Amino acid sequence: MLSKLWKRQAPQMVGIDIGSHEVKAILLSKTADGYKIQNYATVPIKKGAVVDHDIRDSEAVIESLRQIKRSLPKGVKFASVAVSGSAVMTKVIYMDASLNEEEMEAQIEIEADNLIPYSLDEVSIDFETLSPNTTDPTKVDVLLSACRTENIDSRVDALIEVDLDAKVVDVEGYALGRSAELIYAQLPEGAKAKTIAMVDIGANITTFAVVENGETTFIREQAFGGELFTQSILSFYGMPYAEAELAKVSGNLPRNYMFEVLSPFQTQLLQQIKRTLQIYCTASGRDKVDYVVLCGGTGKIEGMAKVLTDELGVYTIVADPFQGCLHADEAIKTQLQPSINKFMVASGLALRSYAQWRT
Repeated sequence: MLSKLWKRQAPQMVGIDIGSHEVKAILLSKTADGYKIQNYATVPIKKGAVVDHDIRDSEAVIESLRQIKRSLPKGVKFASVAVSGSAVMTKVIYMDASLNEEEMEAQIEIEADNLIPYSLDEVSIDFETLSPNTTDPTKVDVLLSACRTENIDSRVDALIEVDLDAKVVDVEGYALGRSAELIYAQLPEGAKAKTIAMVDIGANITTFAVVENGETTFIREQAFGGELFTQSILSFYGMPYAEAELAKVSGNLPRNYMFEVLSPFQTQLLQQIKRTLQIYCTASGRDKVDYVVLCGGTGKIEGMAKVLTDELGVYTIVADPFQGCLHADEAIKTQLQPSINKFMVASGLALRSYAQWRT
């Protein structure tokens, strides 16, 4: 099955986000007023080892995971990871509300055979009952998720190599949507009842998750990310790749960089976000979302939140769960504060430790 969810309390799991630029991991404990970071780690990954969420060099990924594992407490045995990209398909279908779980599962296989463009022998399938259908109360909306089994196995096998058991394999967009729980308090009062677009800008892929009333209702990916920004710096100023990456993070660039590099990239990113939000609004019948939350390594790009607020007319922030319900000892907080927004997917995966799940 794609993920093991929704029936009983899950064991504590470290959330591991395997990206194309680095692997990020975070371990959370539940507190009376939110969650606390017990441990975290981030390790670079060999360039080209992960392309479009597909593991191309398993040895390089395993080596990064070994470093992650060494930084975690010895007692950590379980992990939650995510799949994404073209190998993943999700769709909300509706089914008779009177069906029990076994009957639903049998019906899902029939539905999946019609919906999935691969042989069912090549895919893993799971489903979750969402809520009563708004137009027909005798039906329920059901989220069907499917992924090519080889993409799941590549992650599970890599974790086994470092002595971690993948208890949950989630879909990245839904992990991102789940992380909204950590930043509600960063937004104006009543945000949980509003529509929030979580936008995670990674190295090569931008992931969108729209959360309505606390539930993720829309996910999408665009092949666009911070790597384009790095390449622009590299080509404009003749820097080696590593130096361009460092300059991007530190802001140590020529005075005219804002006009030559930053502004064009902001415009491209704005267009990508605007296009995806238009697709969401067309599908949902809404005029716009209430808030946009920027996450990921490129989410903190200079001035981007203001550009989106001005151009979209939607209040936009950079995710800072430390202003929400995420806590940490002072030393960890000081280390993580500059980059906490890029741990949102990993945090959403770690939060599966505190959800109901199906065995």
